[in-house]
Amino acid sequence: MGSLYTPDAVSGAGEHIFRSKVPDIDIPDHLPLHDYCFAKLPEVAGRPCLIDGASGDVFSYADVHLLSRRAAAGLGRLGVRQGDVIMILLPNTPEFAFAFLGASILGAMSTTANPFYTPAEIHRQARDAGTRLIVTEACYVHKVRDLAGVDVVCIGETPVPEGCRSFAELLSADEKELPEVEIKAEDVVALPYSSGTTGLPKGVMLTHRSLVTSVAQQVDGENPNLYFDADDVLICFLPLFHIYSLNSLLLCSLRAGAAMVVMRKFDLERMMELVERYRVTVAPFVPPVVVEMAKNAAVERYDLSSVRIIMSGAAPMGKELEDTLRAKLPNAKFAQGYGMTEAGVLSMSLLFAKQPFESKSGACGTVMRNAELKIIEPESGRSLPPSQPGEICIRGNQIMKGYLNNHEATEQTIDKEGWLHTGDIGYVDEDDEIFIVDRLKELIKYKGFQVAPAELEALLITHPAIASAAVVSMKDDLCGELPVAFVVLSNGSEVTEEEIKKYISKQVVFYKRIHRVFFVEAIPKSPAGKILRKVLRARLAAGEPNGRTQ
Repeated sequence: MGSLYTPDAVSGAGEHIFRSKVPDIDIPDHLPLHDYCFAKLPEVAGRPCLIDGASGDVFSYADVHLLSRRAAAGLGRLGVRQGDVIMILLPNTPEFAFAFLGASILGAMSTTANPFYTPAEIHRQARDAGTRLIVTEACYVHKVRDLAGVDVVCIGETPVPEGCRSFAELLSADEKELPEVEIKAEDVVALPYSSGTTGLPKGVMLTHRSLVTSVAQQVDGENPNLYFDADDVLICFLPLFHIYSLNSLLLCSLRAGAAMVVMRKFDLERMMELVERYRVTVAPFVPPVVVEMAKNAAVERYDLSSVRIIMSGAAPMGKELEDTLRAKLPNAKFAQGYGMTEAGVLSMSLLFAKQPFESKSGACGTVMRNAELKIIEPESGRSLPPSQPGEICIRGNQIMKGYLNNHEATEQTIDKEGWLHTGDIGYVDEDDEIFIVDRLKELIKYKGFQVAPAELEALLITHPAIASAAVVSMKDDLCGELPVAFVVLSNGSEVTEEEIKKYISKQVVFYKRIHRVFFVEAIPKSPAGKILRKVLRARLAAGEPNGRTQ
């Protein structure tokens, strides 16, 4: 395999462009996502596709294909049309897959949301996305009742709550009644929300081409980064409303013909029990899960020898954690990946190329094939050669179409040459491996979940005692980063740290809660009025937040 580094003139003379170590492949990016994922249906129709970890129910590929088509017909019967948006407000359940694939078949879009969000967070996303219908559970209906003009469909319990429809009713529709739709590769199929490099959460428009390309980059061809086949069994406790799980687990496993064991929520012992029972071969983790495994003696009671691939993403995994996991799962190969909602998977360890190699500790693999990557100097935009850190930029069919109804944010993220600017600072070393060292973007990562400082700042200044505020990340061994706030009080106002923390916690999902409050005389800002978060993070790192806590 050749080096992935090529001085190139694709976007201008002398630009340093990095490409994959394995050859590009032909990607059928003209296909709708659902047709691409079910392309192997004749070969795998009778094989397990989804296994409900709670009930033990097994859905074959033929079952999932049929139920997804019925869900599409049922959505159509309720008035959902091509181009409409449905919201999937569910934990990990088979119905999540049926709803998502059903919307795709209908030519509609799915916006995914965390069911633990507060009503205000759900309403904000639903309204911004133009949601036509919500699929949820009875226990979350109270969060969406006040959304005018939005139908609510409930899975599970009967009778369904008043004013709601039953998901079983959708699945009773005749798939032959599906309307004929012409789906184009550039049509949007998924609308997850991300804060990008700055600001409030925005709708990320992922097209059929975006997701087909991203999945193909991971599992198709003779030299895939990851190799699943119909004999593999995945465990899925990572939330399907998050792009990591939706893309690299559900869609990749469907394309490969693998089986996936679905867990509603993470529980370490239950997860290990399911790994042992179903002889799970592919285990996608995030660092906090590995920390829990390292501390829990119960791990030794389970047979985890079937696991052959460990995937890690959403946050960096250090050498100490990786070594801990290797000791507990000696038969497994490790794949670290790096991605973002807007750009799919940017890089991943090359496990199954013809000449696979072990990634260095701290590296997140090599750039995906059928894509280009460059490192730029943030101030000048000049592209940099190997081993020089700068902002990571990615280009290829896997990146988003743009942010929904936000042309300005789209232009700030994707430049005129089609490069998506990630906001992450990193470099490619002489051995072609990518390292993330810092980030320009303001985003806080709490156990892999995104926290937008601007969202919390907007809530903080609604408190009558707070004149201005800034939110930054504070390093934490277990969570990765914690949101902390610097606040300036209004003249004569008094409020305690605990009162402010409670004020915020009532309005946001658990991972967005403020963990510390520092009272300061002023928030450092640039001449243009932009909060200088670097200054505040430096104060935290030095142990001098420059204020009093109450």
